[in-house]
Amino acid sequence: MTELLGPAQIRELAGRLAVAPTKRLGQNFVHDPNTVRRIVSAADLPPDAVVLEVGPGLGSLTLGLLDQVRHLHAVEIDPVLAGALPPTVAGCGGDLARLTVHTADALRITAAGLGGPKPTALVANLPYNVAVPVVLHLLAELPSLRQGLVMVQKEVADRLVAGPGSRTYGVPSVKLAWYAAARTAGRVPPSVFWPVPNVDSGLVAFTSREPPSVPAGQPVDGFRRRVFAVVDAAFAQRRKTLRAALAGWAGGADRAAEVLAMAGVDPGARGEALTVAQFAAIAAAAPLAETVAE
Repeated sequence: MTELLGPAQIRELAGRLAVAPTKRLGQNFVHDPNTVRRIVSAADLPPDAVVLEVGPGLGSLTLGLLDQVRHLHAVEIDPVLAGALPPTVAGCGGDLARLTVHTADALRITAAGLGGPKPTALVANLPYNVAVPVVLHLLAELPSLRQGLVMVQKEVADRLVAGPGSRTYGVPSVKLAWYAAARTAGRVPPSVFWPVPNVDSGLVAFTSREPPSVPAGQPVDGFRRRVFAVVDAAFAQRRKTLRAALAGWAGGADRAAEVLAMAGVDPGARGEALTVAQFAAIAAAAPLAETVAE
């Protein structure tokens, strides 16, 4: 059984490495073994899971995951922390054969660059300042991901799991819904981190699913980008009706109303009321409207 890190070990390890947590990298290290066990349990990983962990830091969560998975890819942008992770794992009795450390920016990770085995799950304590871009980038780049559990700022967690009609529903909610069904998996207090953040954290669990219907002959990635452009436009001015909010995207308010009508969406509605499938219908209707106009 791999030994987990406690508060004293975290401080000792950071001191030995001369590591001072920085806001720039969003570094808040978990030092509570019970929280690590809770995260691993909530992740509900199958025995053959290949996990991608972003920002392992000093290794708290890494150590908790290693005994539960077939393999773990740890992506760490800080070269000092990346270099220290294997010795830490070995010193705590972890199986190094199950671990691959990548000194890299998670926002630049690709399937080819990551190599094998392909990750099937994302489990991570994500830096607050890049949490949403990292999750969306990895889901786009790594289609092998089937599930995940991420710890993010509570406010961000609320946005990721929000549904249409909620005041927290917005761009992150819709874009994550393209890839997966998400749910809240718990709250994490500031006291389990070093240094102590001034906000609560939240756990978000997700399970991948098929995206909304893609028009025949269109590549999924290309259509996804078109849908996301509609989402961005709709929420850029979220208090405006879709007819007005999508005017710039469609080439005018009347044109936007035409596309919306073809998609079966009320031009007087607002973006916060639409599902990801309805946004996809709008993107799909745009070429049809162009054909009719011609």
